[in-house]
Amino acid sequence: MFSDYKDVVSPKELQAMLGIGRNMVYELLRANIIPSIKIGRKYIVTKQAVIAFIEQTCYNEGQIIGGGLRTVEKGAVT
Repeated sequence: MFSDYKDVVSPKELQAMLGIGRNMVYELLRANIIPSIKIGRKYIVTKQAVIAFIEQTCYNEGQIIGGGLRTVEKGAVT
């Protein structure tokens, strides 16, 4: 899965991998729904974290429900 990507990806690559918007990428990273490392102002994400997120998540009607722990809706983290 994602063989075209390196083991560590940027938010822009994460956006392409998941087919979601830039704002949603940063909401997922800030809420730590997709684990990442922040170095200065930049986030880096392991490809393993992306795959784990996909395996444990379903996307339904504009909401991302992650492993039963949290729901992220556009503009709000609960």
